[in-house]
Amino acid sequence: MADIIYTKVDEAPELASASFLPIIRAFTKEAGISIGTKDISLAGRILANFSQYLTDSQKQSDDLAELGQLVKEPQANVIKLPNISASQPQLNAAIKELQAQGYKIPSYPESPATDEEKAIKASYDAIKGSAVNPVLREGNSDRRAPKAVKEYAKKNPHSMGEWLPSSKTHVSTMGQNDFASNEKSLTIAAASAGTAKIEFVGKDGAVTVLKNDYPLDEGDVVDATFMSMKALRTFLEAEIADAKAKGVLFSVHLKATMMKVSDPIIFGQVVSVFLKDFFAKHGSALEAIGVNPDLGIADLEAKIATLPADKADEIEADLKAALDNGPAMYMVNSDKGLTNLHVSSDVIIDASMPALIRAGGKGWGPDGKEADTKCVIPDSSYAGVYDAVVEFCKKNGALDPSKMGTVPNVGLMAQKAEEYGSHPQTFKAPADGTMRLVDAAGTTLIEHEVEGGDIWRACRTKDAPIRDWVKLGVTRARLSGMPGVFWLNENRAHDGELIKKVNAYLPEHDTSGLDLKIMAPTEAALYTTERIARGEDTISITGNVLRDYLTDLYPILEVGTSAKMLSIVPLMNGGGLFETGAGGSAPKHVQQLQEQNYLRWDSLGEFCALGASLEHLSQARDNAKAAVLAETLDLATEKLLDEGKSPSRRVGGLDNRGSHFYIALYWAQGLAAQDKDAELKAHFTPIAEALTANEDKIVGELNAVQGSPADTGGYYHAPADKVATVMRPSATLNDIIG
Repeated sequence: MADIIYTKVDEAPELASASFLPIIRAFTKEAGISIGTKDISLAGRILANFSQYLTDSQKQSDDLAELGQLVKEPQANVIKLPNISASQPQLNAAIKELQAQGYKIPSYPESPATDEEKAIKASYDAIKGSAVNPVLREGNSDRRAPKAVKEYAKKNPHSMGEWLPSSKTHVSTMGQNDFASNEKSLTIAAASAGTAKIEFVGKDGAVTVLKNDYPLDEGDVVDATFMSMKALRTFLEAEIADAKAKGVLFSVHLKATMMKVSDPIIFGQVVSVFLKDFFAKHGSALEAIGVNPDLGIADLEAKIATLPADKADEIEADLKAALDNGPAMYMVNSDKGLTNLHVSSDVIIDASMPALIRAGGKGWGPDGKEADTKCVIPDSSYAGVYDAVVEFCKKNGALDPSKMGTVPNVGLMAQKAEEYGSHPQTFKAPADGTMRLVDAAGTTLIEHEVEGGDIWRACRTKDAPIRDWVKLGVTRARLSGMPGVFWLNENRAHDGELIKKVNAYLPEHDTSGLDLKIMAPTEAALYTTERIARGEDTISITGNVLRDYLTDLYPILEVGTSAKMLSIVPLMNGGGLFETGAGGSAPKHVQQLQEQNYLRWDSLGEFCALGASLEHLSQARDNAKAAVLAETLDLATEKLLDEGKSPSRRVGGLDNRGSHFYIALYWAQGLAAQDKDAELKAHFTPIAEALTANEDKIVGELNAVQGSPADTGGYYHAPADKVATVMRPSATLNDIIG
């Protein structure tokens, strides 16, 4: 096994790896450090799960499963880049691309009829959504803006939109008959430990077992809840009408990638309610061509286009009229006519809400202009967090990055904690009846009366990760000197169970002199935002979903992007998982590369993660050279920021490849200048001299390719040689680095 495992992923970060990974290997081999790769990309996961359809040369190992075992080992050292948490449209597109490349994998069966089709669908469904993170995250999260990044943002503040007290932007949420209000929770006692079942009991008393292998251990916190579809539709109708009446953009904010069962259904309800009259008029025709509102307007438009021309023209005209008659829509891309409801994977709350708040509460409308926006977050579990920040900005104006404090996060995520581990236990109620969780002894632990179509889910949070989370929160508070806030609401069922455990486990640690609080999320958001506005720092100690949301929200406001976060996961068995920031995998960046041979993806998070990985390796393996590499890389990263060598946004400037050249230049210069390791100094001195002497030539070669289309040979499964040709265009740099 290699000393450090680097993940092969998707989209922009994978393209960037083709440029940066050769540099990493060239620098680390002189310290006796080997770098291996494991493929956790969407295409890689598909191929690994359908090997029976492939030739021997096409078959691929199940790297995700192998990594899942490795992260439980004390020697684990994994650098994880952002990967696609696939929505159904993304999965379908990846399948189609692989088939076109000669991989004879089956298509996704939307309505499986045979046992084989059902098995195929189940395999594909396991690949969708948050299929990677729950497997790899065998530890809790420690995310923070690196000091160099934070200081740079203060000295070079990014733009912030103007917030006015007159802003009509606001957050709307259900507040009743949703997941938050219907939640029930308990801590598993010894008598209930064992293999539980999830059952549906019809009105006629017939029992259907939906899941019969749900293991529960003593001490687990187990939740179950449901969202009423009838209540959701009533809520959406009112909010759509209100958006039109108020003259604001209508937007919905979900997590249809991570919450791969529940949120795509909610998204489909928004689509069908927004286009209610349209679906009522053309329902039978749309059903006949397989339209599924869960797949969004883009899929709807594509399927309408398959109809005979006269019928397609009629339905397209009615669709346009329906969109025009509703409130103006928040646009994903107004130039291309892509609305908030076109594709569910474009509706990502932790990216969309911070961007809107940073822009002064403005979203882009269909006319290409910014406007105030209604932000619909159906479930009220965390909507209040965004509402608190929006209302703070209305009252106090935009936050100032040059003066802002920072909000590190300690997140409870190990072993599929909380809602992000709910996918295998999420069901659409088949009819009116009762959903229930039954323990191994046959005792009903939790039950809900539901109506057909309601979304019901169960999830668990294991005791060991909770104990480790509390320990990590205390450790970070002690090391940083910052106050720490547990974002827990005593009036929410799940949080109430966690508060009991927090109060039980805090006395296991020395908390003398520490400022640790427990606050409900809405209250905590206001408290934390008030503090950062005054330049004060606060650790947010949160559950899994809030970890995800807050490590986008505050970094985007603080430093302009969440991709620059340092994300360390101290694995519970002693290893380390180092994530390269947050913020997704940037499909727009890939489109720009394909059109203009220009990649504006910023690898800064990758530089920070690599430094932390090398530092961990130096301690775990007693490798002094690794420590020198880590120290000089951190200094190189600081210099990169100070010298303004991060990628710019447009053709003509320095892009991702140019940024990689400068990190190599500054890293080599640092190694040549240091005196802690003579061998490294001797090796890198001529490299630093060569890079320095050829700076203008190398930058010229890198920039010369810009402006024309780039052929990567694929989107989801691009051939490595073609990607390398695109991402390593400087022969001079390649000759020096190797």
